[in-house]
Amino acid sequence: MYTAPAPTMLRGLPAEHRQRLMRTAREVSFPQGARLFEEGGRADRFWVVRTGTVDLDMRVPGRRAAVIEHLGHNELVGWSWLFSPHVWHLGAEAATPVRAWEFDAASVRSMCRDDVELGRTVAQWVGDVLAHRLHCARTRLLDLYAPYGAGSLL
Repeated sequence: MYTAPAPTMLRGLPAEHRQRLMRTAREVSFPQGARLFEEGGRADRFWVVRTGTVDLDMRVPGRRAAVIEHLGHNELVGWSWLFSPHVWHLGAEAATPVRAWEFDAASVRSMCRDDVELGRTVAQWVGDVLAHRLHCARTRLLDLYAPYGAGSLL
């Protein structure tokens, strides 16, 4: 089954809004195996991957965390920062060494409140990413836990 690529900042935001956000970014790096955040933790920042791969995972009672999606170049890591109560819904781990741009969530939310058009485009971008992640999570969990031959996703 074909899954469209996740909306990146490059495709999801007009150049002017991308440039405004990038002025607030700081460069960070994570070694392989580093946890960026844990499910249930405070969502106070987000990242856009420059190089490397980040695995999104979700806790499954009685089992190891299930990897839901692999994120790479130009992809958004974290959407929970935009929506109250600003708590991570998944976990994230650097699958390889990662270089990323890090954004302070409170600053970006403030910029979005002050500029309605920026806020609209950021919300649309993050909403598109969220819809993509939900589809990936559903598909992955069915792959892992649905009985074999239980039927198609459609």
